[in-house]
Amino acid sequence: MVETPHALGTPTPYPLGLMLAGRRVLVVGGGTVATRRVPALLDAGAAVVVVAPHLTPALHALAADGRIQWHERGFQPSDVDGCWLVHVAVDDPVVAAAVSAAAEERRVFCVRADDRHAATAWTPATTRQGPVTVAVTAGGDPRRAMAIRDAIADLLTTGRLTGRPAAAAGREPGGQELSPHPEPGSGPELSSQPEPSPDPPAPGGEPGSVPQPRSGSESGADRVPWARPGGRTAGRGRVVLVGAGPGDPDLITVRGRRVLAEADVVIADRLAPGLLLDELRPEVELVDASKIPHGPAAAQEEINRLLVTHARAGRLVVRLKGGDPYVFGRGGEEVLACAAAGIPVTVVPGVTSAIAVPAAAGIPVTHRGVAQEFVVVSGHLPPGHPESLVDWAALARLRGTLCILMGLTHLHAITKALIDHGRSPDTPAVAVRAGTTPDQQTVRSDLATIAGAVARAGLRPPAVVVVGAVADITGRAVADIAGQTEVRAWP
Repeated sequence: MVETPHALGTPTPYPLGLMLAGRRVLVVGGGTVATRRVPALLDAGAAVVVVAPHLTPALHALAADGRIQWHERGFQPSDVDGCWLVHVAVDDPVVAAAVSAAAEERRVFCVRADDRHAATAWTPATTRQGPVTVAVTAGGDPRRAMAIRDAIADLLTTGRLTGRPAAAAGREPGGQELSPHPEPGSGPELSSQPEPSPDPPAPGGEPGSVPQPRSGSESGADRVPWARPGGRTAGRGRVVLVGAGPGDPDLITVRGRRVLAEADVVIADRLAPGLLLDELRPEVELVDASKIPHGPAAAQEEINRLLVTHARAGRLVVRLKGGDPYVFGRGGEEVLACAAAGIPVTVVPGVTSAIAVPAAAGIPVTHRGVAQEFVVVSGHLPPGHPESLVDWAALARLRGTLCILMGLTHLHAITKALIDHGRSPDTPAVAVRAGTTPDQQTVRSDLATIAGAVARAGLRPPAVVVVGAVADITGRAVADIAGQTEVRAWP
């Protein structure tokens, strides 16, 4: 008798890409595991139904936006009816077994976060690089799958592996369709068990200093100097503030993505792209520190405490923020808190939404002969508020571009203040919600009417409001080319 893997008790999974657009997918559980899995399902267009007594702030925000359907209760077998796929994201083995049984009875594939052996489907280690998606299972060994996935992702990110046909890559027909293997020492090898290496020295400075990355070498240009393969931290713990960009997960920097691959703990805000969380190693501790406007939030003091506590335990802690950590992200406060506690900390800058979101709507914040300056301002406090530091009268006198972040709630008061202080009511104004994501919405108007237009369109945060002549230069041209006049999607 020839023994097959199945006969030995290790069945080989059949690889398959599921087309879930418009199809019902059930997620049982509302904790951090569900927070990591739901964004990828939404990206696939699935109609996601979450059954859980409680949700993390990030999932709660998705439910409030109508992006997921939430049943605020425990699981019932009938929840599986009509579903194409089920994800079990609970740590209660009795509930997980009940979900598996209901799915098996209805012949619906079921993913088990708690027990892969009891699952009828596995979620692979996945990386997405533009139109390319790489998924690795590695026989059910998550660490090996992640290591292989990360090595391939590194090659794709740096352009050493393109996957382009030979003709498109400028090679003769019959040549290699993927970029050649890198020269020894030039990049990562496809190995799931990296060779051990001595711990590199900690980046310089006395306790409490803010170390700077080395320069003049590949490791200084691209790699986190204190990280070693496998996500382990060399020496004492450290904190890295990573700007995740404006929303599209492809817009995080190369270094930011590499730091995430090495993290032991990730403390993430709601505005950080959810698909990035789906790529974390299974053992990474994810802390949902969502700052949801007018909703539940983790206090900044608690976030600072978590950063320090985890770093003191010897972990590499990544503070993942939307946009750039230093643009209304309280990154400075977190750096100071770490420095005061003697924790080495560094910052990986991100693409700020103040510039990228207008660009996604076809709006340059500067334009020759039109705008020679632009100002980024927070609108979370209305004009006249005793705690506001914004000089709206001075901003009204500017001739350039005004980019308002966190200003939807007080947009009527803001536009009124600008007009009262001399800005022309017919100045072009545009509001862009969820820029660079599939949910992007763009409302075009003028300063006098933009607040009403936004209200009628039902726009919700996050959004960037652009005021200035640049809003009318290329934005309408791009919209007209796309055959749309008011709402367009990225890209």
